[in-house]
Amino acid sequence: MADARSTQATAKPATRQQSEAAAPHNVQHPFFAWLWTRLGPMLDRAGLAEYRKQLLAGIQGRVLEIGAGSGLNFPHYPYSVNGVLAIEPEPSLAQYGAAAAGCAPVPVELVAGTAESIPSADASFDAAVTSLVLCSVSDQRAALAELHRVLRPGGKLYFLEHVGAETPGLRHVQAALDTTLWPVVNGGCHTSRDTAAAIEANGFRIDRLTRLRFPDTTIPSPSSPHILGIATRTGGD
Repeated sequence: MADARSTQATAKPATRQQSEAAAPHNVQHPFFAWLWTRLGPMLDRAGLAEYRKQLLAGIQGRVLEIGAGSGLNFPHYPYSVNGVLAIEPEPSLAQYGAAAAGCAPVPVELVAGTAESIPSADASFDAAVTSLVLCSVSDQRAALAELHRVLRPGGKLYFLEHVGAETPGLRHVQAALDTTLWPVVNGGCHTSRDTAAAIEANGFRIDRLTRLRFPDTTIPSPSSPHILGIATRTGGD
């Protein structure tokens, strides 16, 4: 996949009205929902939960989480968070997410919606969370423009995403999978996106970035390269 810096111009933030009209609130991926409710907890037990804790350490204020899925992040929100608005477009996953929200240590409201059409006012959140979701959004630039819109100036974007590999061999494998079965089986997921570049190209400054491999196996899986970090919303309006 081409570098996001060259293919994605800096997005102009949409208005709330434009965003509400831009996309449906629901996305149907029943097979992936069934798969993820089984695979997600297994991955957490294998070490992903620790990365979730690292992701959310220090987050505070009013928080937006897009693509909240079955709510695997919810137990890790610290008490410095006043409340979470969690958005999930897949109805089956949202049912699991609603149950997890009821057990969360902080108030969590789960609503239907997509990252490309966030049902919230401009500059209404102190922080936003993306966790294994920017790989799957239909329009990454639009999703980041929406996150920019709903975050206050100086607000923080916390991200944990699997991304394109740095090694040519695995990049070729990812590119082949992304044009064949991988997105079909995995709810629209793409393995080869340069998400760090896309974040920087769409109104954010990356303050901290860690590259990691999960699972850290001898032979890497196509979705094993990850980034974990924090970015700041730039611009004054």
